[in-house]
Amino acid sequence: MYFSGKYLSVRLIYNLLIPIVWFALNVVSLFNEKIRLFVSGRKQTYSILRDNIREQDKVIWIHAASLGEYEQGLPVLERIKKDYPNFKIVLTFFSPSGYEIKKDSTSADVVAYLPMDSRSNAKRFLDLVSPSLAIFIKYEIWPNQLKELKKRKIPVLLVSALFSERQIFFKSYGGFMRKSLKAFDHFFVQNENSKKLLASIDLDNVSVSGDTRFDRVSEILNRDNQLDFMDTFKKERPCFVAGSTWPEDEKILVEYINSSNEAIKFILAPHTMKAAQLDKLVQSISKPVIKYSELGSRDVSTINVLIIDTIGLLTKIYSYADIAYVGGGFATGLHNTLEPAVFGIPVIIGPEYLGFKEAEELVEKKGIFSIDTLDSFTELMSRFLNETIFLSETGQINASYIKGKQGASKQIMEHIHSIL
Repeated sequence: MYFSGKYLSVRLIYNLLIPIVWFALNVVSLFNEKIRLFVSGRKQTYSILRDNIREQDKVIWIHAASLGEYEQGLPVLERIKKDYPNFKIVLTFFSPSGYEIKKDSTSADVVAYLPMDSRSNAKRFLDLVSPSLAIFIKYEIWPNQLKELKKRKIPVLLVSALFSERQIFFKSYGGFMRKSLKAFDHFFVQNENSKKLLASIDLDNVSVSGDTRFDRVSEILNRDNQLDFMDTFKKERPCFVAGSTWPEDEKILVEYINSSNEAIKFILAPHTMKAAQLDKLVQSISKPVIKYSELGSRDVSTINVLIIDTIGLLTKIYSYADIAYVGGGFATGLHNTLEPAVFGIPVIIGPEYLGFKEAEELVEKKGIFSIDTLDSFTELMSRFLNETIFLSETGQINASYIKGKQGASKQIMEHIHSIL
């Protein structure tokens, strides 16, 4: 009885906090643009659902926290869309960084914010959506939504899930959240450790399917990656592409570019697109340099450095790279290393990569190399540019690693076929 009462008291506190948090967010939204999007977008959710879902529609609901989780779940979403054309796909986001970018996406039939996780919101949301299947991606555990889904006997899957001992589910005080996990009909986890952790709390409806991101990134190889300006810019020269860079990365990269005598083309795609920072970056480079937005009809064959000041091109540009650098490994958090690695090229990163599983594994396998100074970067670049076998073998390690981890989406879809 003690534990039951404790569970009820935690749930009560949780449900009391939700409206308080919502009120606080409304106040903060007056001063913070991102929170303003978070709040105002949620005020439109129910009208979006009413306008786009009819009572007779069959619906599959997919929920992602943000853009990263959306990309992770996209292979499953696309296969569902292909295999179940008579179903409407409702895609929800928790974060503005996902919703604001994908709100007009054609990958789903309806895109909206997930309402705050109150009991009344969960009931209202499911009354409107009434899904035949719900799929949550990676980390999203919302107790009231899950409780209501279970009450309505709607199948719920958690895909590409990753659990660790640090999470509340595995703590002595985590009973409330452990209870929420029981709403899931099946867990598709990334590794054996996640399966063991779930087993430790008596959850055995688990499959180790791996990470759907590997399916997603592998699809990049099958699309048309040609860019006319890149054909002209690169020609027959070696090409170095640095993606999602921050000032800490650029300090080393620019010093190398300015001092290098190698016959190589450089592309920098900064994470931040603010005009002042881009102009400062351009001015710091002593070699012929141009921004993508200024290309026009100019002949770029004699340009040494190209600054990408737009979004949406980086993945295709990686297909032209002989060597790639992925930013964020000095201070802000490492960006996506799989996108360049899938093209079978060496990848260089900064020193802070612990916690980024694929980076850790590929550093150990020597497909990715970590640098922390200009000297270590210069030495590594010299080896890649002058040792053809070293360059090729390093890239092959990355390509083989990704190929060996494909297949999660297929396993998940086989389970979905057994439900629908």
